[in-house]
Amino acid sequence: MPELLTTDEAADYLRLSERKLYELVANRAVPCSKVTGRWLFPRTALDRWVSAGLIAPAGLAQVAPPIVGGSHDPLLEWGLRESNSGLASLAEGSEEGLRRLTRGEVMVAAIHLHRLDGDDDRANVEAVADAPGLHDAVVLGFARREQGILVASGNPLDLSDMASIATLRARMAQRPPGAGAQLLLLALLARAGITLDDLKLAKPAFPTGPDIAQAIRAGRIDCGIATRSVAKSAGLDFVPVTWERFDLVMRQRDYFMKGPQALFDFMRGPSFRDRAGELSGYDVSDAGTVRLVN
Repeated sequence: MPELLTTDEAADYLRLSERKLYELVANRAVPCSKVTGRWLFPRTALDRWVSAGLIAPAGLAQVAPPIVGGSHDPLLEWGLRESNSGLASLAEGSEEGLRRLTRGEVMVAAIHLHRLDGDDDRANVEAVADAPGLHDAVVLGFARREQGILVASGNPLDLSDMASIATLRARMAQRPPGAGAQLLLLALLARAGITLDDLKLAKPAFPTGPDIAQAIRAGRIDCGIATRSVAKSAGLDFVPVTWERFDLVMRQRDYFMKGPQALFDFMRGPSFRDRAGELSGYDVSDAGTVRLVN
């Protein structure tokens, strides 16, 4: 059997009527592409689509709500709106996003995980591969982002790293437990031989990077971990620390839903790349690339 199936071949392969298959195509619920006026269906993608539906746990058989949980990101927030995906955002941190995805409370989780030691580039993929209840998940690359230390314009305290923040007793923002930026903070401290107790931490925790930026502008804190794009939009100085993977996680069956597909198509277009360049601190060359199929 050929790798690319025609409409009648795909209908026979799936044991569906052509009319039903066209309904799935119209709802963008089945993997396919239109080439020179004809619909073609990749057989391996059809196999994954069928398998995802068969192995879904009974408690998660219903369609997840059209929500992207997990971490906040300015480019993602803009992309959800401009792509007409119909997906809402619920930014609560990477680990909470994965927990909600496992419980079927969100359709997509946006994550950027860090480890105290080891390869951060693989942290997202390995966490999903090992997560109980996400045996049918797919990880899709969204962007690589530049993370660093946000400071006031002109960097008046001359902060450069965790050691200088601790020594100068700078008022440091923290994020909720399990948030990607908080995991990065803990990793940076561990690598510098510093503990949270050595820092002058502001309380309570800040939900998002823009919340940290606002607090710095208001003079309530001196610094915090966030992306270059957040620093630029707030007119703050930025001390670069690392580049990280920012990925989207969803169940295989939801990958083919209309909302996610609209977002993925948009991510591969020129306006998405242009916006990433305007915001700065993004590398979207791998946007839309499948990094893991569990």
